[in-house]
Amino acid sequence: MGTGAISILFHAFPYGGSTMGMKAMTLVFFFLNLTLFTLFFLISAIRYYLFPGIWLIMVHHPVQSLFLGTAPMGFATLIDIAVLTIYDQFGFGGIPFLLTLWALWWADAVASVWCCFHMVHVMCTKHRHELDSMTSVWLLPVVTVIVASSTGGVIAPYLLSHSAHYAMITIVISTVLVTIGLGLALMMLTTYLLRLITNGLPPGATITSVFLPLGPTGQAGFSILLLGECFDKLLPQHFGGGILANEMTGQIIYVVCVIISFVLWATASMWMVFAVLSIWHGLRKGSVPFKITAWGVIFPNGVYANLTFNLGKTFNAPFFRTWGTIYAVLTLCAWIFVFYKTVLAVWDGMIFEAPCLDDVVLLVFYVDLFDLLCKLFVAN
Repeated sequence: MGTGAISILFHAFPYGGSTMGMKAMTLVFFFLNLTLFTLFFLISAIRYYLFPGIWLIMVHHPVQSLFLGTAPMGFATLIDIAVLTIYDQFGFGGIPFLLTLWALWWADAVASVWCCFHMVHVMCTKHRHELDSMTSVWLLPVVTVIVASSTGGVIAPYLLSHSAHYAMITIVISTVLVTIGLGLALMMLTTYLLRLITNGLPPGATITSVFLPLGPTGQAGFSILLLGECFDKLLPQHFGGGILANEMTGQIIYVVCVIISFVLWATASMWMVFAVLSIWHGLRKGSVPFKITAWGVIFPNGVYANLTFNLGKTFNAPFFRTWGTIYAVLTLCAWIFVFYKTVLAVWDGMIFEAPCLDDVVLLVFYVDLFDLLCKLFVAN
């Protein structure tokens, strides 16, 4: 999903964003994102098919299981660019392609709701958590519904020209999703701030998780801004009854959404400053080891830059465009660095680790292996 965030930044870039060069870079990162998503999805599917016993072990792990939410979030970034660039800018596929993307959004929304509610329930009933071991990774399951809502806000304006009914359903569902996700995220962020104050910064490589709070605040701001624009276009001329029939309703909702979006941008900026200070403090005490979790830095910073771009467009303010550009370039540099370190880690094998299996008796693997051999024997 970090790679998907980079493709979205190229699309939204305020300077030359509509040029063929920027469109080409958007597609390069889109297809790289698509390749990586497909590859890792297939690898994970094969892993759990060959060793079904480790699925429940992973789900019951208090940290590893929380990363399940990255799958629907990564898929949502693919839908975003498919709508904004492939469908809108290149005119690919027409209405059938748009409706296919809409159907994929529904599937992504269902998966996001499952990740959010199921994983929060598992955290309450199966996991054991302590305040001193809490990290912002707790946010991952709830951010899924926020990301799904923003994708609904992306696709809804294009549905409007085809069906106002489809567009209204999409933005109403998206509004419900972002409300649920933002509510849960703000409660968790309050707990996370308490953890930082009482127990200090996360140790070692986990210190990079301090950037994760930019995810729910930045993405929720982007989603609410899009939904406000959609309500402004949809109400009252296409739909309405009661208060929705008032000619000012759409504009009022839009203004309120812009204000909320700006407040969330300010909140995300606050967390960004805290994160930079935390990383600086960690580097002063020694080098921060590289782990695959460093990819968690890219997406939240990317959505913060994207929200900044969109506020610049909404307010027509040079400050937001300039600051968003600087931050987007820094995020791209972070992506290049993390990608380079990941390639090195793949080459020497350091990246292949499964924390959820550290304390598992090897008998589980032998049982699964025996079951696989039996299946192969029967098949032959």
